[in-house]
Amino acid sequence: MDLSSLKPPKGQVKQQRRVGRGMGSGRGKYSGRGAKGQKSISGYGHMRGFEGGQMPLHRRLPKRGFSNAPFRKHFAVINVGQLEKLEGDTFTPESLAAAGAVKKLGDGLKVLGNGELTRRISVTAHLFSETALQKIQAAGGTATALGLRQRGPKEEEKK
Repeated sequence: MDLSSLKPPKGQVKQQRRVGRGMGSGRGKYSGRGAKGQKSISGYGHMRGFEGGQMPLHRRLPKRGFSNAPFRKHFAVINVGQLEKLEGDTFTPESLAAAGAVKKLGDGLKVLGNGELTRRISVTAHLFSETALQKIQAAGGTATALGLRQRGPKEEEKK
């Protein structure tokens, strides 16, 4: 058996219907489209959601929600459990980015409290969650907050 001997099951492939090939074919004259009208003409296709001129549903319903996309802050996130696994005891946003622990710093680094911390570490970041602060301080470490980074359009061009 080889690929050239494979065939579809009987009845799966239908013969293409040839329309508009004379009265004797059973699909002559109007080719199964009926007489006149928009739908009988070649190239016909209506707009998605078109309701015959009536105001479409997607325009009748009210707009909802709010998008803060242009002003959204994108933080690089790292958990306390990940810091536990990394070598060293002093961590800054730049050192974590260089080590590959975070990909892009964006608007800053935020330390979250997921995971366990058993050793004393010193962390400098832009934001800390409450549980991250508690875990770092309970282990005898220090957490220094830098405050939010301000990035404008001109700073984006420099990088």
